[in-house]
Amino acid sequence: MGEYEHILVERKDDTVVITMNRPARRNSLSAGHLAELLAAFTDTARSDASGVVLAGAGPVFSAGHDFADVAARDFAGVRELLRLCTDLMRTVQSVPQVVIARVHGLATAAGCQLVASCDLAVAASSAGFALPGGKGGWFCHTPAVPVARAVGRKRLMELALTGDAIDAATALEWGLVNRVVPDGDLDDAVADLLARATRGSRASKALGKQTLYAQLDRPEADAYTIALEVMAAASQTPAAHEGMASFLDKRPPHWRD
Repeated sequence: MGEYEHILVERKDDTVVITMNRPARRNSLSAGHLAELLAAFTDTARSDASGVVLAGAGPVFSAGHDFADVAARDFAGVRELLRLCTDLMRTVQSVPQVVIARVHGLATAAGCQLVASCDLAVAASSAGFALPGGKGGWFCHTPAVPVARAVGRKRLMELALTGDAIDAATALEWGLVNRVVPDGDLDDAVADLLARATRGSRASKALGKQTLYAQLDRPEADAYTIALEVMAAASQTPAAHEGMASFLDKRPPHWRD
């Protein structure tokens, strides 16, 4: 899967594990780190893997943007950095694989943005989440974009304006993560949810993920227009034919994708 300086990439059966590996910098997202994450997700998208686990090495998941990198840049340079970060977030959602965040420690600013951008997220009970720019000098404008779509307006405003961290239980209640488990159960919980989320036809699920993101946040009528046409077309695919035939024949399906 390529050699990297800032991340580790490992294939385990049908799953690719991408681990942010800058523990001394709290997995902060420098341009080099972001570029490697983008490359890893792009490479994975072309593979036959069915799922991706995004994790962090060391004491925290990710502390967000690397201020040493940001402070050294002028306006054009910071815009370029933020475009790279945005490209990564959108790629996480566009790859055909199911992407699950394995969250421990803190996920702050762009680290919290990463969690919100993943399809699914499981957090250790000791995890925390924050958009800390609200109590500093550089507001979390771009991290707030996917977080808003996960938690809603008032909860976003509390996160973004106070800058205070919320605990894992609150993140679960607010819809930022799917599960919270004891720290020692984190890997098993990630594996269990990913296994359930990746069963079935890979091609069908890849199209399903793409369509879900295409219709989210659109007016209901527009969302139905998109979903109806895609679902009608998908009914003619080999996966749909096999799924329906196996149901009608009362036999296990045989996926060929």
